[in-house]
Amino acid sequence: MASSFSSNLRGGRTRKLKSEINVVPYIDVMLVLLVIFMVVAPMTNPNVIDLPTAGKSTQPPNEYIEITIKPNAQSTIKVQQTQQQAQVPASIETASDKQDLLAKLRAIHQDHPDYPMVIAADKENKYDDVIQLISEAKKMGIQRVALATK
Repeated sequence: MASSFSSNLRGGRTRKLKSEINVVPYIDVMLVLLVIFMVVAPMTNPNVIDLPTAGKSTQPPNEYIEITIKPNAQSTIKVQQTQQQAQVPASIETASDKQDLLAKLRAIHQDHPDYPMVIAADKENKYDDVIQLISEAKKMGIQRVALATK
């Protein structure tokens, strides 16, 4: 009998555990976040984007190396010269791949070390191809590189 007496010290009632989640703190946190977003949202204006402009140079060069990159991995190199300096008409060389293009560019750069380079790439080309060509030109020592725009 002593054992039944010790189990009923709390008045004979057994307590049931509550297995529900208290969601009130979560609701409070969500309301605070909602107020913060409502206050911050009007402060930012996503409609205004400052895009860079492609400005024209004041004096385009008279002599330059023009490289045209096409999407089928074919490229052309042409040396543009003024009529007084050109003994022969400008020759257009075709390169079938990147290594051939760089070899021909290196040879032309050795003949005309002070000429700037103008790259005219088709819109279907990868951006990475143009950037790699600019990087290789800088490694060769070509100081001025421009991009032709339409």
